[in-house]
Amino acid sequence: MMNVKEQNSLSLTEKLTARFQHLDWSNWPTEERGTPLRELQQLALDHLHIEESDWTYVAAQYRLHELYGSIADERNCTVDDIYNRFPEMIERLTAEGIYDPRLLQTYSYEEQQEFMQAINPKLDEQFSFLGLHTFIDRYLAKNFANEQVELPQERFMVIAMILMQNEPKAKRVTLVKEAYWAMANLYMTVATPTLANAGKTHGQLSSCFIDTMDDSLRGIFDCTTDAATLSKNGGGIGIYLGKVRSKGSSIKGFKGNSSGVLPWMKQLNNTAVSVDQLGQRQGAIAVYLDVWHKDIFSFLDAKLNNGDERKRTHDLFTGVSLPDLFMEKVEAREDWYLFDPHEVRRTMGFSLEDFYDEKSGSGSFREKYEACVNHSTLSKEQIPAIEIMKRIMISQLETGTPYMFYRDEANRKNPNAHKGMIYGSNLCTEIMQNMSSTTVKEEVTQDGNIIITKDAGDYVVCNLSSINLAKAVREDVLQRLIPVQVRMLDNVIDVNDLEVPQARLTNEKYRGIGLGTYGWHHLLALEGIRWESEEAVAYAEEVYEKVAQLTIQASADLAKEKGAYPAFQGSDWSKGTYFEKRGYESEAWQKIATDVQQSGVRNGYLMAVAPNSSTAIIAGTTASIDPIYRKEYAEEKKNFRIPVTAPDLSSETTWFYKSAHDIDQHWSIRQNAARQRYIDQGISFNLYVKNTIKAKELLSLHLDAWHEGLKTTYYVRSTSSEIVECESCSS
Repeated sequence: MMNVKEQNSLSLTEKLTARFQHLDWSNWPTEERGTPLRELQQLALDHLHIEESDWTYVAAQYRLHELYGSIADERNCTVDDIYNRFPEMIERLTAEGIYDPRLLQTYSYEEQQEFMQAINPKLDEQFSFLGLHTFIDRYLAKNFANEQVELPQERFMVIAMILMQNEPKAKRVTLVKEAYWAMANLYMTVATPTLANAGKTHGQLSSCFIDTMDDSLRGIFDCTTDAATLSKNGGGIGIYLGKVRSKGSSIKGFKGNSSGVLPWMKQLNNTAVSVDQLGQRQGAIAVYLDVWHKDIFSFLDAKLNNGDERKRTHDLFTGVSLPDLFMEKVEAREDWYLFDPHEVRRTMGFSLEDFYDEKSGSGSFREKYEACVNHSTLSKEQIPAIEIMKRIMISQLETGTPYMFYRDEANRKNPNAHKGMIYGSNLCTEIMQNMSSTTVKEEVTQDGNIIITKDAGDYVVCNLSSINLAKAVREDVLQRLIPVQVRMLDNVIDVNDLEVPQARLTNEKYRGIGLGTYGWHHLLALEGIRWESEEAVAYAEEVYEKVAQLTIQASADLAKEKGAYPAFQGSDWSKGTYFEKRGYESEAWQKIATDVQQSGVRNGYLMAVAPNSSTAIIAGTTASIDPIYRKEYAEEKKNFRIPVTAPDLSSETTWFYKSAHDIDQHWSIRQNAARQRYIDQGISFNLYVKNTIKAKELLSLHLDAWHEGLKTTYYVRSTSSEIVECESCSS
């Protein structure tokens, strides 16, 4: 036994090892295995500091051994043998109704044996404690008694098998192994629904969906039903409300009868709360409205914590659709006009939301808007544009929302504008694809039956996965990684089972995917690049240009093999204007443009950067393109509190890990503008501000984001009243 003096001289990592190394986890009674883990967590919390951030990998070993022990019990074998039961495990879990029967129908026993040989158990050791705990707790398969029945490397292999099941038999096994390599080495992760549900009998594989609510009673209720259907299977929902008539509008010619968008927001709020996502969390719905809609003020107030609760929808997320003209009016301190979309359609013969400015400073939206302003009989409300902006910013500082959706820029850069419009975005503001309402017709036949016909609109589906930049860039694997990643994403479209038919049809029409990234701040720290620097802006351009080139080329190569997406002809891709609009003029870009025009692209939409915080935790890196929140903190969930440090935190990297709220956000905007040039869809981009920020400073950030050509901003994340000084400087 060590004496107290000897114990105090040990590092945290040594203390953890000394405390738990004697335990034989495989022989521990199942009910007692959590005890040392709780002690381990408390020990880490008591001693956490920068110099010993590697404690997390030591701690992960004990969590891993606990899992191995329980799996050994479940499989009636030794710990050393648990990974040698892969084919038997697939057969048993399929028989029990946990695994998808397609695994056994597609792959022979010999192929499953080959996959088992390809599994590398040593890769379990690369997880941090929080990453491993999150992976085990949320994603690995469980039986109906809620007991773990799957191992981490088996989850990756099962996902690879499911996603590659329809590939030609001659190369299917090779592609499964390649997909496994990409995931198992944590060079990338698939989206949360794919990670959790692929290969299982329940749930779907896509992250988010976007609908357009029709301005009819049937359309409104159908939209809500579809949202509930997708939400129950784990999908986040975005809904554009801009076509719904405003409060006081006419119904069948009777003036003043419409109650506006707020009652339908209340209905969606109740849906989000009552239809949870597989029992794990309540549904998540974001709603978007145009800034010229007469209900904009009640919409902006709907999430506030004060006022009439009958007019509040605390469980919805809100986004405002902003044309360039509005931002110009804000900047010039001029007036803005509000309209009822139903009255505009009836009086003017067009829908104002169906137009955008094709060029910066000119275009059809402002022409139609001015026509509405100047019409003598069209009712309108005149308000200083800055007053609306103030209400937006008040809501953002109190609730974090509304999101800002710059609709003109989004539509100008829409490669499929020949087939439709983009009115809003999804729950996380990174998806921008064509949207339209689904309308319903009823016909009574002579024999008394009712035939219901739906004219399916574009119901957007988000199929996502993300590159771990800190690992993939530094290990120089992007050229090998991105082709298999694009193939996996494309296969999600065919493998997925969507209960809403119009979502399935839209998925097949555009074959839209969203290849994204995370680990940006981690990468900067490892490269020794300060966030607030020209070097970081230039590096963002360099990295994302390379990712874009490889992604477009991979989709073009896939089109040669499987065919272009159905809506390709007439798109910016087919005409070459996709590359011209973005100023892609290098020889490398010209070669890709030629390839695309000759063979097409497999996917009409290709790149989108999601928040991906959960999968970034599993990969042990920083979330999305965000800076770190703090260098040290405790991750708290309902059933655990785990200490975390910034990844690879050391005396060398600490100077490059400046906390989000201490960063000048104008540098973040410039970085994001550099990467946005190469992302065909959007980026979940947060603004981090202190609660002491002045209105003119927040306004300056919004104007800067708009001027720099950002398509969206996500949350405005403000600090609590207690501000922590800059850690790098205090060090």
